[in-house]
Amino acid sequence: MIDSPSNTNQLKSNSFPVKATLLITSTLTVMSGATIAPSLPAMQEFFANVENSALLVRLVLTIPALFIAFGGLFAGQLVDKMGRKPLLIISTLLYGLAGGSGFILNSLGTILIGRAVLGLSVAGVMTSVTTLIADYYQGQKRADFMGLQAAFMGLGGVIFLSVGGLIADLNWRFPFLIYLSAWAILLGIVATLYEPNLNTNNQSEDSSKTTEPSMPIAVLVMIYGISLFYMVAFYLIPVQLPFYLQNLDNSTASAAGLAIASSTLASSISSLRYGFVKERLGFVSIVVLALAIAAVGYLVISIAPSYNTVLLGLIIAGLGFGLLMPNLSVWLSSIIPDALRGRALGGLTTFFFLGQFLSPIVSQPITNSLGLARTYGFTGVALFIVAIVFFTLRTKIKSFCQSC
Repeated sequence: MIDSPSNTNQLKSNSFPVKATLLITSTLTVMSGATIAPSLPAMQEFFANVENSALLVRLVLTIPALFIAFGGLFAGQLVDKMGRKPLLIISTLLYGLAGGSGFILNSLGTILIGRAVLGLSVAGVMTSVTTLIADYYQGQKRADFMGLQAAFMGLGGVIFLSVGGLIADLNWRFPFLIYLSAWAILLGIVATLYEPNLNTNNQSEDSSKTTEPSMPIAVLVMIYGISLFYMVAFYLIPVQLPFYLQNLDNSTASAAGLAIASSTLASSISSLRYGFVKERLGFVSIVVLALAIAAVGYLVISIAPSYNTVLLGLIIAGLGFGLLMPNLSVWLSSIIPDALRGRALGGLTTFFFLGQFLSPIVSQPITNSLGLARTYGFTGVALFIVAIVFFTLRTKIKSFCQSC
């Protein structure tokens, strides 16, 4: 019994190399956008003669999100059919190639194509690595590890934004080279991760007994809706903040990178405590708390008279947003049977990154009309309203979702 495959795999999943590889691989998802955020003002200046360059340069940051959203629809199917590890290997290989292409490409059009391919690879990475985590761990261990995953993604954002900001001051192309680090991570994926044997044991049981009751459509739609709204709001930070700080006190790219990194650092600290919070609050209560905290942060940013006050607002917002990401993943994993988990998490990936893509499209008209400061204030009010709605409806939500 000790040497059975299930016991052997359980020992593997608790080993340091497996945990480290899962966490480091998870940072690739936040790197996909955050790394080049400080380069945007310099990139816009370089392509100033290109029509609609202001919007197109912002799309360089967010176009991967559209293709992550599109790719997530297929990644969820592939991860359940071809396996978690094979998809992760292929996606990570493509990630380094597409991500680093911006260093040598000389037009916004070709850079956008490279970013689109990067998005498809991120869909595979995020769906497969999150599904592996949900497969390897259960219950409170899953909540703790997904909180740790979100924290590492935040810490990765701190590192990539800080380094990206520093080297962007030298040349806006240099941050694209950071994507090549994916190929070093690929070695760890091949050497340490294993494919969980779930199909034989779980598929017939899930399909005959638990698929229907374990997959309430109303809760699924609610989780996807929250993820979409959350990312539209959250991505105002990397998309608009460099320009906001430039207007506020003529901040450099490195200062913008450090400012955004402060928010991701606060987010990672908050995510580290997600397991602690989850032991005491339900999923809906955490959504209310997280949105309310993020709303306060955005309102502080909207009235900030200086760079330091913006930092305070970013830290507060990060503390709120840091609870949301692991909460949505754990919530979804808890209501989906093993055999369908990849598809459900692929759907979460789709809505998660669709919000990233839509963020500049939704925010730019508001910014043009109200200005950057009022855009953050408007978003803060919207976050508060949604938090109040969930607080008001929490009893009704729990009536059809016992685990909420």
